[in-house]
Amino acid sequence: MAAPSPTTPGLDLPAIQALAAADMAAIDALIRRRLASDVVLVNQIAEHIVSAGGKRLRPMLVALAGRATGTVTAEHHQLAAIIEFIHTSTLLHDDVVDESDLRRGRSTANALWGNAPSVLVGDFLYSRSFQLMVELDRMEVMRILADTTNRIAEGEVLQLLHVRNPDTDEAAYLDVIERKTAVLFAAGTQLGALASGADAATQRALYDYGMQLGHAFQIADDVLDYSGDADALGKHLGDDLAEGKATLPLIHAMAQADGATRARLRAIVEQGEAEAMPEVLAAIAAAGSLDYSRARARDYAAAAEAALAPLPENAAVAALRGLARYAVERGY
Repeated sequence: MAAPSPTTPGLDLPAIQALAAADMAAIDALIRRRLASDVVLVNQIAEHIVSAGGKRLRPMLVALAGRATGTVTAEHHQLAAIIEFIHTSTLLHDDVVDESDLRRGRSTANALWGNAPSVLVGDFLYSRSFQLMVELDRMEVMRILADTTNRIAEGEVLQLLHVRNPDTDEAAYLDVIERKTAVLFAAGTQLGALASGADAATQRALYDYGMQLGHAFQIADDVLDYSGDADALGKHLGDDLAEGKATLPLIHAMAQADGATRARLRAIVEQGEAEAMPEVLAAIAAAGSLDYSRARARDYAAAAEAALAPLPENAAVAALRGLARYAVERGY
């Protein structure tokens, strides 16, 4: 069958979830089994963050990439669990670094148990992911995930360097989100293809898809921090501003603003003035920065769809296209 064009309709979210339901049930069961520890506090904190739900988008991508290129096996489920453990460990660490108290509509682990236990349980989840990797006994898997986790760590440090830095520009922002977010999406989709026996070109196509999708997803997330519904998001609006993080909407607004407004926005970033949110929203609106950021997210989503062009058409490929569209159209 001919490869689909990037404009071929993708599946909607309920159809995607239905297609992936059996795999996700198996992945969730594996995650819960492998969370177990002899240390009670590890179990309590790990269960708290895992049971909070979330989209489980990253493990779903492993399964869908596997189905797009072949048959899904227990190896795919284990790879998906590894990806989710790595992601969850970064959430625990991020919440400590950012001093966050709310995630997915619930108190963060650091708000409930303190910073030290949260960091250490994050370390546990990270090390558990490497135990699962070793069990697979595939050096290529280890190589991909070692490189990925190294880039994530670099991204965390880069972001820290840009906190309260009003000189952060769009290129620097994109570098951070590639390392912090997009590389794990790309690793998941590449590993799904690898486990299905896909050739190098197909693995590369799915890696590129994941990389573009990760950019689209993070930009859309940063737009929602200025425009979303706090209850639906399960977190406070304006968290990025309060933490002194200049994300794309604010970066664009500063670049477009007149001298006085730009100076004020720079001061707000330097101080992390959460109470200045109305001023920032007004500047973002005046500059059309939400529309600009949404357009950039759509560009990345379109590039993700285009990356799928070499793959033969099947339901999983349609689901991957649908996820690219969902990433930028979602309200939470």
